[in-house]
Amino acid sequence: MESDPNPHDPSPTGGGEEAKKGLVVLLVGAPGSGKSTFCNDVMAAARRPWVRVCQDTIANGKQGTKLQCLMSAATALKDGKSVFIDRCNLEQEQRADFVKLGEAQADVHAVVLDLPARLCISRSVKRTGHEGKLQGGNAAVVVNRMLQKKELPKLSEGFSRITFCHGENDVKDAVKTYSNLGPLGDLSAGVFGQKNKDDKVQLGIMRFLKKVDKQDQDASGNDVTSDRNFTQAIVPRQDSIGNTVTAELKNKNEDHGSLNDENSSERSFVGGSSCNGIHTLAFPSISTSDFQFDLEKASDIIVDSVSDFLKKFDSVRLVLVDLSDKSKILSLVRKKAAEKNIESNKFFTFVGDITQLYTKGNFRCNVIANATNWRLKPGGGGVNAAIYRAAGDSLEIATKERAETLSPGNSVVVPLPSSSPLHLREGVTHVIHVLGPNMNPQRPNYLKNDYVEGCKILHDAYSSLFENFASIKCQMRNESKRSSSGISNLQNPLKGTTGTCFSHSDQKIKQEGWYYSERNKKCKGFPFNAAAKEKMSTPHGSHGYAHSETHSDVSNWDENSSNLSSSSNPGREVKEKKCAEVSKRTWNAWAQALHEIALNPEKHKDVVMELSDDFVVLNDLYPKAIKHVLVLSRLHGLDCLVDVRKEHLPLLKQMHSVGLKWAETFLRKDSSLIFRLGYHSVPSMRQLHLHVISQDFDSVHLKNKKHWNSFNTSFFRDSAEAIKEIERHGVATVIEDESLLKMELRCHRCRSAHPNIPRLKSHIANCKAPLPAHLLHNGLLVSAASKSVG
Repeated sequence: MESDPNPHDPSPTGGGEEAKKGLVVLLVGAPGSGKSTFCNDVMAAARRPWVRVCQDTIANGKQGTKLQCLMSAATALKDGKSVFIDRCNLEQEQRADFVKLGEAQADVHAVVLDLPARLCISRSVKRTGHEGKLQGGNAAVVVNRMLQKKELPKLSEGFSRITFCHGENDVKDAVKTYSNLGPLGDLSAGVFGQKNKDDKVQLGIMRFLKKVDKQDQDASGNDVTSDRNFTQAIVPRQDSIGNTVTAELKNKNEDHGSLNDENSSERSFVGGSSCNGIHTLAFPSISTSDFQFDLEKASDIIVDSVSDFLKKFDSVRLVLVDLSDKSKILSLVRKKAAEKNIESNKFFTFVGDITQLYTKGNFRCNVIANATNWRLKPGGGGVNAAIYRAAGDSLEIATKERAETLSPGNSVVVPLPSSSPLHLREGVTHVIHVLGPNMNPQRPNYLKNDYVEGCKILHDAYSSLFENFASIKCQMRNESKRSSSGISNLQNPLKGTTGTCFSHSDQKIKQEGWYYSERNKKCKGFPFNAAAKEKMSTPHGSHGYAHSETHSDVSNWDENSSNLSSSSNPGREVKEKKCAEVSKRTWNAWAQALHEIALNPEKHKDVVMELSDDFVVLNDLYPKAIKHVLVLSRLHGLDCLVDVRKEHLPLLKQMHSVGLKWAETFLRKDSSLIFRLGYHSVPSMRQLHLHVISQDFDSVHLKNKKHWNSFNTSFFRDSAEAIKEIERHGVATVIEDESLLKMELRCHRCRSAHPNIPRLKSHIANCKAPLPAHLLHNGLLVSAASKSVG
């Protein structure tokens, strides 16, 4: 590093050359690093005229563009003034144009405010009235993203002087230096204050949170804690059972040398919860405390549920947490997990406070479960009260946005705002509220010791909990793939580090297929009582009780081939997936409504139109046509068309026959109707269901492109054709193509295009063109004239 004998001496440099009058100083730093404050402090005491160019206010007090900043800076230099460029300027590309601007007529300096990430985020979150409106919880997300892209400036970029500030004292010195600089003054060239080149670049806050708060330092203050020692420092002791692990908070300060005992090899996997892409869920035992569920039965269900889940997913860890090292439920679970040979690197127990796993146990967890009450309210005692207390008011607010109530056996995911103390201190990004069965006569939903029903509800509760956890993991994997493929993260607030995974959980994600979507925001839980159903606002849903938009992930659809099945045109270049090739789907709590009805129809007699051991028939709560009914399979595990195999053909044919019967029933009352029977390729609701829908599409609930295109493109698979494919190939073809649902609106009769749904509906009401030939000729429509399907 170049040295400056007196870097704060603003006197003109020697050599007889007249000092340049102009000076361009680029402030380099994340939001919250103090760039604006630096400019204001210098300008308040300056001996030369300065102009502050800030992109947040460049357009008459509002946010402007980089070009406007360049023009304003050029004007100031032309007027003989010096310029502060008050932008983040964290990347070389962002700095390049300003460096070129100054080189011809002024010296170009950089002042790098390389302050700790935690300080920048704290300032950004707490501030109010910021010029660029970057404040509150969202600020943490932006700061983290920017720090991950940071490129420190170099003299080779064109700077004559670079000053690094790593703390408040450095900033004060730099302010003094530029404040004392006279109209003709100049500063020595070079790099000042930069740390040793071997020092690590400061990490974003989400990576920062993974590090030990108190690291070992040598006499000079340099960090000497190695990654290896850090991993060892948080390894808990092996429980005597041997096959699963229990960790106690009091072990935090145990001597590292104890790791060399005979069990150390079995314990070495325990570290930061998300290191190496391993996502971790910490959860309490559900219903065994205040709800007084039998511990033996509960431990059996925990171990069985864990075992089933871990067979489906890799790179995950489940951790059962209890406050007491004498906990009977932990002992039972450890013993039964050992007997079941569950891998100890995937499931173990932990003794400690679930809200202080990191700060008091040095154990990092992204996601924690809360044994909640049906109202999803704070209060009471135990885990629920502790989590709400630790997370602050933001958890209650975020929960209200997701759900109002919760029925036993279900769960709901709540992204924890990054401003929450639990997020900042412990690194917890999501809380999954889960409600189990109640055996306490003093609490709501008392089951009167009915353990047949109770065990079923508890099993459903753990299944829902683990499935929601898996949905978080799967979504983050998809986000990681998008990031690695070079897709911009500007509108992707979930992109974070591999270690912490869920670094931007306070954003409302617009991607489909996850609990963050707008449809989930509208569907607040799914309590199954009349009063609760009236509260549920799902105006765009298509499957009763829950919002029912459809979605998929595969692209490259040829719009000219709309509404043709894959079997009718095998030559087209569309990405198709056979059922056997589609990965196991996870379902969130909001998507379980049809599943609940199919498995427990006796609880929903008010909506069931027909019932047998194999199927349930009900009206779609938000029909997309005059007549729109659903025929639900009651077979557990048959969630959608991708799950269907040859052995399910009798059931599919029975459902088809029932759908045909109902269509004919409606035709006897209104012979003008025409029906089509089929399945959505990728439904948004769990449980295989057949749509029987009239082709008038006359409904106030048909409101957008997704509603229309989910029934009028190849996204909709005709029942008769799906049955034929399964008979021939053993599976049905589904076309997973997101663009199908975004296609332009075209009349399903004449194929004319229309700009919006109202115009389309107006046209359909008067269109006399016949329905598509491939539907007519293949017998895929049911009308008064045909009374049959192929």
